Amino acid sequence: MKALTLLGLRVSLALLMVIWGVDKFVDPGHGAGVAARFYGGVLSAEAFMPVLGSFQLLLGVAVGLGAFPTYVYPALAAVTGITLIGVWRSVVDPWGWYLEGSNVLFFPSLVVVLSALVLIAFRDEDVLRLGGKEERLP
Repeated sequence: MKALTLLGLRVSLALLMVIWGVDKFVDPGHGAGVAARFYGGVLSAEAFMPVLGSFQLLLGVAVGLGAFPTYVYPALAAVTGITLIGVWRSVVDPWGWYLEGSNVLFFPSLVVVLSALVLIAFRDEDVLRLGGKEERLP
């Protein structure tokens, strides 16, 4: 049961990365707008969206396959963590009672980051993946 649950969690997080990556190709203006609004304009040029999209697509495929979990899962946690930082107001004050710019729909960003951390914590139990079990680096 644990292995199937981790597989489901991993595949759902992989799909999120793939969807985010595809969005940057299909509608680069959307990605640029998100970067401008939530990340202070860092990497908000539409021309840069395919680069970010490619990274997210590759990361999504690697997460989905469970490839190189020692490196890929922390990269996933970092990407989703950056997203959490960008929408922190929505986690602290989801209804916008005190902080302007909150949106209750962004609250699940906290769950997504913690899900990525679960993959790291249970990496040894994540056996339904490319390569099965691997030894951890010291």
